[in-house]
Formats: sequence, structure tokens, C-alpha cells
Amino acid sequence: MTPLPRYTLREEIASSITHGVGAVLAIAGLAVLVAFAARFGDAWHVVSCSIFGAALILCFTTSTLYHSVQVERVKRLLRALDHTAIFLLIAGTYTPFLLVNLRGPWGWSLFAVVWTLTLLGIALRLFLKGRLHGLVVSIYIAMGWIVVVAAKPMFEHVGTGGLILLAAGGLAYTAGVAFYKWRRLPYNHAIWHGFVLAGAALHFFAVLFYVIPWPVATV
Repeated sequence: MTPLPRYTLREEIASSITHGVGAVLAIAGLAVLVAFAARFGDAWHVVSCSIFGAALILCFTTSTLYHSVQVERVKRLLRALDHTAIFLLIAGTYTPFLLVNLRGPWGWSLFAVVWTLTLLGIALRLFLKGRLHGLVVSIYIAMGWIVVVAAKPMFEHVGTGGLILLAAGGLAYTAGVAFYKWRRLPYNHAIWHGFVLAGAALHFFAVLFYVIPWPVATV
């Protein structure tokens, strides 16, 4: 059985606080997205935004609990849930853009690929029980950037501003991996959490402004 990473109590507190704040913001963000999706969109907007918001809440909540609990048996279970929630967050982030902006052949094809990879990644994480963690992280990154295969239709249906927010969020997540792997750096995991918060915030605004069909102002 793979040993759990060791952090000081202060590091665990810092990690719990950072993603605890994220969980609270995610709950508020879900309410905002669903409210505006229901006001200006249709069932596709409401459902896809709900999936994205729920994935954010799940990811931040499981992470907060994992870093808050010190009983090894429970902590090991929460770590597994934390890692599976990351797969769900990646797929949940894709969902509004694939089901609303793209839909059609590109949208449904990528939707099937992303969620299939999510289920595969979750199965691998649970089956390997923490072994080959580097492989799991590589799958996270590959899933996060798979959308580049649909760069042209994404540009046509999402727009420049939305793509900039999506790319910036992806870069924040990817850059944070360097700190996640830098085990000798004090508070490296809390720093990684900061990058995750930044990436999630950028993707939240991408969904808010480029998935929800805001009414066009008329003079």
C-alpha cells in the first residue's frame, strides 16, 4: 500500500483553509450560474452549469476534508475520493461548452471521450490504490488539454474571450502541478491549491460569460 504524503500540521491547516474557501465560493458560484442559466438560457444551460458547479463543490469539499482529517484509514479513503473528484471536475468543466456551445458532432464526440476517460481514470485510481500516481497526474493534464483537437470549432462557438479564459485556467492548473510535485518546498500543497483556485475561478467566469446567453443590450 502506497504511504500517504506527510505534511506538517500547519501545512494541513493551510491546505484545508484554501480549499475550504474554494468550497464556499463554489456553492455561491453554483447558485449564480443556475440562477442566470434559468433566467436567460434553457434546460441545456441549467443542467450543464449544474454539473460544472456540482463538480467544483465536490472537488473542493473532498480536498478540504482530506486535509482536515488525521485518522489514517479515513484519510486514505478521502485521498482516493479527492483524486477521483479531480477527474469529475475536468469533465464537469468541459460539459457546459460541449453540450451548449458545440453540441453537434464535435460536442457530443468530445463529451463521450472526456467522460469515458473520466470513468477510466477513476477506475485506475481506485484499482491502483495510489500506485503510479504520476500516471494519474499525466492523465489529468492530458484530459485538461484534449480540447485543443477542437480548437477551430471552439473558436467559432465560444469566442476569443472565452478561449482566453479557458486557456488561462488550464495554464494555472498546469503551472500548479510544478508546486504539487515540489515536495521539499514548505506549503507546496497549499500553493498548489492557490493555482487550483485561480484556474477554477477563470473557468467559472468563462462559463458565466460565454456559456450563458446574456441578452444583447439595445439602444
